[in-house]
Amino acid sequence: MQTKHLNITGMNETQRAILLLKKLIEIPSVSREEKGVADLMEETMASDGFNVNRSGNNVWVVSRDYDENRPTLLLNAHLDTVKPVASWTRNPFEAVEEGDRLYGLGSNDCGGGLVSLYEVFRILSSRAQAYNIIYLASAEEEVSGADGIESVLPQLPKIDVAIVGEPTSMQPAVAEKGLMVLDITARGRSGHAARNEGVNAIEEALDDLRWLCTHKFRKESPLLGCTQMKVTMINAGTQHNVVPDKCEMVVDVRTNEYYRNEFVLEYIKKHLKSEVKARSVRLSSSHIDLEHPLVKRCVAMGMKPYGSPTLSDQALMTFPSLKLGPGDSARSHSADEFIMQSEIENAIKTYVSLLDGLDLAS
Repeated sequence: MQTKHLNITGMNETQRAILLLKKLIEIPSVSREEKGVADLMEETMASDGFNVNRSGNNVWVVSRDYDENRPTLLLNAHLDTVKPVASWTRNPFEAVEEGDRLYGLGSNDCGGGLVSLYEVFRILSSRAQAYNIIYLASAEEEVSGADGIESVLPQLPKIDVAIVGEPTSMQPAVAEKGLMVLDITARGRSGHAARNEGVNAIEEALDDLRWLCTHKFRKESPLLGCTQMKVTMINAGTQHNVVPDKCEMVVDVRTNEYYRNEFVLEYIKKHLKSEVKARSVRLSSSHIDLEHPLVKRCVAMGMKPYGSPTLSDQALMTFPSLKLGPGDSARSHSADEFIMQSEIENAIKTYVSLLDGLDLAS
């Protein structure tokens, strides 16, 4: 039985994937509003004969021959998109083909990986493998939401390694920087500016600002470089003649694999006199050993491992993982986003070559 949305009779894997992606693009799926695309994925999986699992707007399937005595590979990509920026010159929710390009919001980030990995799951789960496979289409990735992959992982069997289908031009991102956002507040005392009264909170913040802008963390990663701190927002004062009693700063911290967010938070607190609060410490850096069988197979196929500065659901995974997907990260979150249809075709072939017959236990 086919779903009411898709007519896939007689199509090959690439054609199926592209048709599904077109339908996904045409259903708005901004973070926390993924129900429509989750419904489509659930219906598609069910029509292919799989026993579908769903929690909120997260949808997953497990290979039929699951055996708890074997290692398990997770294939993951996210359903949600960012909001379209104002500079789009076309309808972001209309899938438009122009030559090899397929335009539409979420086509590159990360619809291409989403549909490619699903076709790969279909192919590999129909063949005998030395490992189990789980395919998970997850929600709320773009906002690191609590109802996304973090809520699903406890419901899954034990995972040994994961591939995350973010756009990497099909090169393995074997490390990823973590993220921590800090709210920092310097305190002063208000007074009349003309009479030189009070304690200026901006001046109180100056030493802390200098430290934040100039401090270098000692451990530098060959894949991810340095742990970085960037002051990205400052707010103080109510009017020109009132000495401000509060200066608020927002700091974007990107950690490499040598530093846990919890450690960096305490380290910063020790060096600043201002109040420091982290919005969250849960999005730490992630990496996979270069000697892992999955990475070694990538290298043997001519791929080049690298470190990624951008955050993904990897930050919430407690097991080894790497990012590997069609598309170019530079196109993500941009106006007139697109993916090449040939990139999807190549991704499916590359994934199958990489994973078919792979020994994850070696």
